[in-house]
Amino acid sequence: MSDDQAHYPPVDAVSVGLRGRCPRCGEGALFNGLLSVKPECGVCGLDNSFADAGDGPAVFVILIIGFIVVGLALWLEVNYSPALWVHLIMWIPLSTILSLVLLRALKGLMIALQFRNKAAEGQIDRG
Repeated sequence: MSDDQAHYPPVDAVSVGLRGRCPRCGEGALFNGLLSVKPECGVCGLDNSFADAGDGPAVFVILIIGFIVVGLALWLEVNYSPALWVHLIMWIPLSTILSLVLLRALKGLMIALQFRNKAAEGQIDRG
């Protein structure tokens, strides 16, 4: 079987990850839908079977969005004391939309960083 001998110039992992592009060529789409990773890049043919972001992006999203939304909700409550329904119609949609957008971006970033750093599952060295 012949190996891929094509040379691709290095791409910025942060830029392509946040945009949801292929971590090797920077051109092809990384995602097939909202969060599912394509099996391979449509441009350079990179096999995306290595891509496993796990729960990392979700943890960061919870921490970041929680900090922003709770901070804004507390500020609004202390300064204006609105009714409970105001909090509900403001923070639930904002949390949902921000979480979906940030989850996609952070998942792409983690996959791009995995590719750049050649991260793989740990193995026991029985030397």
